[in-house]
Amino acid sequence: MDLTGHRILLTNDDGIHASGLILLEKVIRQFTDQVWVVAPAEERSGAGHSISMHDPIRVRALDDHHFAVKGTPTDCALMGIYELMPQPPTLMLSGVNWGANLAEDITYSGTAAAAMEGALLGVPSIAFSQVHHMKEVHWATAEAFLPRVLDGILKTGFDPGTFVNVNFPAIPPDQVRGIRVTDQGMRPPGSFIPEGRVDARTKPYYWIRIAYKPGNDHEGTDLRAMTDREVSVTPIQLDMTARAMKDRLNRAFTG
Repeated sequence: MDLTGHRILLTNDDGIHASGLILLEKVIRQFTDQVWVVAPAEERSGAGHSISMHDPIRVRALDDHHFAVKGTPTDCALMGIYELMPQPPTLMLSGVNWGANLAEDITYSGTAAAAMEGALLGVPSIAFSQVHHMKEVHWATAEAFLPRVLDGILKTGFDPGTFVNVNFPAIPPDQVRGIRVTDQGMRPPGSFIPEGRVDARTKPYYWIRIAYKPGNDHEGTDLRAMTDREVSVTPIQLDMTARAMKDRLNRAFTG
């Protein structure tokens, strides 16, 4: 893989000291030292594509190439692109996330959101996630396949208004069957459920429980790739127009 001439911005939503971000930097620095890390000072998983509009964004420089941001992953992308790098990045990589960003996950994911912001600003961007089942995280799988996946994406190039969402399956690298280019899947509804508790003062409070429902791992989707023990590479476009429905609406209002 040739990263000559690239200025690379790394970010995530798990925080500046997260294992996946450390791994990502380790992999990329095998090919170039033109790397800057701008990441949340603390975990911001589930932040989605939010920006800090009512609180100031504070930045702490760890050194000339590492910055901890009191803000969201999108804030980090903005700060890296506009403020903290000496020149804008030519490539932005987000992750490697601790956990899946499959199917509808990308609408909640801060990891994906940072890549979305890069795409909006014309910076080629990729989101990486390591799927796991809580008991063990196979970071070696991400480390083994990341260079090959990144090389293939860079050789393909990016269309305007797009980014790529990559998920590594929850298995050791020697059990991975290959790399599959996929569609974004969609799980059955009801993956996120409020779960009530009562505190020591008898006041109610809630956690949002993640309870993925099985099904809808249709052929060709990112969900199916995980079932089939493959790395999924999903091109995502930011134009969310539902064109078939648009045609029906046009007929309804012009009929």
